[in-house]
Amino acid sequence: MACLSTSGRVVCGTRRQQTHKLLYQLFGTSSGSVSGSGVGSRPGYAGNPHPGLALPKTQLQAQRLFHGLSFNIGKDYPDLMQSPHSCSHSLKYSQCSKTNLRQHSSVHTQQPAGPVREFQIDPYIILDDDLKYFYDDVRYLLKSGTSQPELDTIASYYFDGQGKALRPMVTMLMAKAINYHLNNESHQLVHKQRQIALFSEMVHSASLVHDDVIDQSDFRRGKPSVNALWNHKKVTMAGDYILSIASIMIARLRSDDVTIVLSQILTDLVQGEFMQLGSRETENERFAHYLTKTYRKTASLIANALKATAVIAQADDNVAEVAFQYGRNVGLAFQLVDDMLDFVSSSEQMGKPTAADLKLGLATAPVLFACEKYPELNPMVMRRFSEPGDVERAFELVHKSHGLEQTRFLAKKHCNEAIRLAQELTESPYQKGLQVVADLVINRMK
Repeated sequence: MACLSTSGRVVCGTRRQQTHKLLYQLFGTSSGSVSGSGVGSRPGYAGNPHPGLALPKTQLQAQRLFHGLSFNIGKDYPDLMQSPHSCSHSLKYSQCSKTNLRQHSSVHTQQPAGPVREFQIDPYIILDDDLKYFYDDVRYLLKSGTSQPELDTIASYYFDGQGKALRPMVTMLMAKAINYHLNNESHQLVHKQRQIALFSEMVHSASLVHDDVIDQSDFRRGKPSVNALWNHKKVTMAGDYILSIASIMIARLRSDDVTIVLSQILTDLVQGEFMQLGSRETENERFAHYLTKTYRKTASLIANALKATAVIAQADDNVAEVAFQYGRNVGLAFQLVDDMLDFVSSSEQMGKPTAADLKLGLATAPVLFACEKYPELNPMVMRRFSEPGDVERAFELVHKSHGLEQTRFLAKKHCNEAIRLAQELTESPYQKGLQVVADLVINRMK
């Protein structure tokens, strides 16, 4: 017997019965389609286990409490006793529920272009209960920690629900896949794992804030960057503030092992940035340097967040390693695709200027592969594309070479390895969702 939480309630039964029941709920109705649809396409889905029946207010509040920040509520955050998610005048930053349903992702409608595996699961739908209040909870944490309105405004700027929410989504998918694998799906455990997911997105956004200062960016996610709106000193401190609030949240888990795993993310982020700032390696060292930097700046966060969900669930070392390696491969593939899109997507699609890496003097995978066919790129790489015409010429040569195809091929290899690793866990909707994520990463367009 095992317990599977769906839409805020617990249903007990055998693993097979539970899997079939959830899959039937997702795919067995004629009222809506999972693929590429919003939550609203299935009447009654948003948290109500009985479509067509209005839940009592107290029951809705009880459901919401599980998704919110209920840890030591009276002691750590007394004002959390009043839900921050009602549309009140006192919390103008919080949006009404209709804006929370699926705005936590800009990638969820892009379904895999390749062959469909048995079931076409949308990870964002099966995790809707865990993600729909996600950014509200982050904003409330940040607001609760300071009496400085401007600090809260800057720190909350990128938590507007317009990001991909890839990191928290993958973290919760792995968490629930591991819980199912271990036959341990308690609310308390899922709640702790959700805080790890919160941590992953907060650290990611803090790194974006710091990147904007370092790169002097003016545009991100289709709007002016924090760097363009506030001075560098305030923006830098706001990034530090996000990290501090995230760290306090993890400290309250009271798990030394989890703290050590997640602390490695911050160590890797700093080292990766230093590698990027000072890289003038030789031709033979470039690709190894690039992959190490990519792991530290991007993949380490996903890999270690996923490993932390296994550690907090008291999984054995083998399961923790599966989680870590899955995250590592997905993270590397994600960044490889990102580097490829920098050469092929429009500014409107990406939400930021294209060819941005070349303009920053960075040689990413497409350029490094292109160097094999066009050695004239090597001196440009060494001088970081600093001479007039370097950026334009490098851009042209990348498109003339097979650099983009080779980059995509390498990303696909990492995605295939991630799928293989996911298949080592017990079959469940969440385990299948992990496989779908790999397809989403390789086929994304932004």
